Amino acid sequence: MTSPFQTITLGVKNGVAEIALNRPRVLNAHNMQMRDDLYEALEAVRDDPDVNSVLLRGEGERAFCTGADLTEFGTAPSRVIARQVRWERDLWGLFLDIDRPIVAALHGFVIGSGVEMALLCDLRIASEDAVFGMPEAALGLIPAAGGTQTLPRALGAPRALQALLGGERIPASRAVAMGLAHRVVPRDRLLEEARGQARRLAELPTQAVRAVKRALRRGMEMPLERALETELRLAASVTSMNR
Repeated sequence: MTSPFQTITLGVKNGVAEIALNRPRVLNAHNMQMRDDLYEALEAVRDDPDVNSVLLRGEGERAFCTGADLTEFGTAPSRVIARQVRWERDLWGLFLDIDRPIVAALHGFVIGSGVEMALLCDLRIASEDAVFGMPEAALGLIPAAGGTQTLPRALGAPRALQALLGGERIPASRAVAMGLAHRVVPRDRLLEEARGQARRLAELPTQAVRAVKRALRRGMEMPLERALETELRLAASVTSMNR
């Protein structure tokens, strides 16, 4: 079957939606077309009752994603229109809106918004050759896909600031110690491990998994007392469904 997307592929099997960034010639740098394709794919995943987990990966041997395609910088008609497009198609917010667990399979270069995209996933499995980096500040920019917010939540503020301003390349082993990735596996086992993890998550009781993710996401933005109330409501909802 021909993919309806130009820059990604999407397939669903046994409850797992697998999305692959598919611009390997430019190391899966994301352009405006990829942003649109990802948005449509994630909307389809969000609205598909048969999808219980998601796997995000990159095609090619060299990179998961090297960030934004710099050849498109300055091509938007205006900042106002660019801001309007972002409001209308909030790709990064859509990642957070999906109540299924998302597994990222990370290999090769994971740079800039490639890191940010990975941080919007719930579990990050990296291959031994993965290298992480946030070069925006050195280029006179700041992250535009949530990095100033997701990095401190994952790493803590001091390590996040070091990653954002240090401009250093972080190998997979240190990425795990910092919290950028959860596990490191040999390169030739990455897809097997990531697909296995996504499959195991898809086999868990659906409503419980979705409620856990909702409780975690919502609760992180609330005072503890309100977060506990949210957890209690979601727990009661799941219990009633199982009766």
